[in-house]
Amino acid sequence: MSAAQVQIPGYVAGTWDLDPVHSEVGFSVRHLMVSKVRGRFTRFEGSFVTAPDPLESSVSATIDMTSIDTNNPTRDDDLRSKNFFEVDQYPQMSYRSTGVRLHGDHFILDGELTAHGVTHPVPLQLEPNGFGADPYGNTRSGFTATGSLNRSEFGMSFNMPLDGGGVVVADRIDVTIEVEAILRQATDTA
Repeated sequence: MSAAQVQIPGYVAGTWDLDPVHSEVGFSVRHLMVSKVRGRFTRFEGSFVTAPDPLESSVSATIDMTSIDTNNPTRDDDLRSKNFFEVDQYPQMSYRSTGVRLHGDHFILDGELTAHGVTHPVPLQLEPNGFGADPYGNTRSGFTATGSLNRSEFGMSFNMPLDGGGVVVADRIDVTIEVEAILRQATDTA
């Protein structure tokens, strides 16, 4: 499918700001090789541009690493420590897109994630969920982005081996981002 064939129902070109009240940055990681622990970050900000050609759109976002919430304060403190995020030295994680492309009938958002002082490419599968008016006169859009990364690539390799094989925390982190955003209104400069 070429860029000229890309059609998204109700698509609106413009600049959008994330609505943090209606968005979520979540993750899951295998624990003890038998289950998954889920968590999220409660403070983040970002914006994106939906270009007239959707394949020329762009995204940037920043996450406050101190805002991690796995529903367990002791685990959250460990994740903020030198064992993992080292939030005293690296308080933010950021993502900046480098392109949008089609892969079959899916959109892929290519981008660079910077965390723990290291930058690596992290592609995300992007699903447009819709565009429309809200009851307050704003235009809103929604997207779901999913992907995975290896925490060891970002210098976070702390782990403990298990008897019989395996480790306490897997290297692979699965990411799910639910975004609702508000279209910026043009301002008159007369």
